[in-house]
Amino acid sequence: MKESHVERTVNSYARDRGWLAFKWVSPAQRGVPDMIYFKDGVCQMIEFKAPGAKPSQYQHAIHRRLKEHGFHVYVVDNIAQGKTLF
Repeated sequence: MKESHVERTVNSYARDRGWLAFKWVSPAQRGVPDMIYFKDGVCQMIEFKAPGAKPSQYQHAIHRRLKEHGFHVYVVDNIAQGKTLF
């Protein structure tokens, strides 16, 4: 299964439950999480990976910086795991 399939399926599930879902693309800052979600004052960030794949060292560094500012980045590599966040 490809990362894109996991991402599309989880995005659809989140949107069906009222979450705003945006692809996070930052040309000046690589390594940001793939998606950012908003609902009822809550912000969730997800880094999608193909099953069994792990974030790069650079992505880990960005996730750590976000955590230092009070945010958590979820790393999701399967549909069931992603659905539990919504």
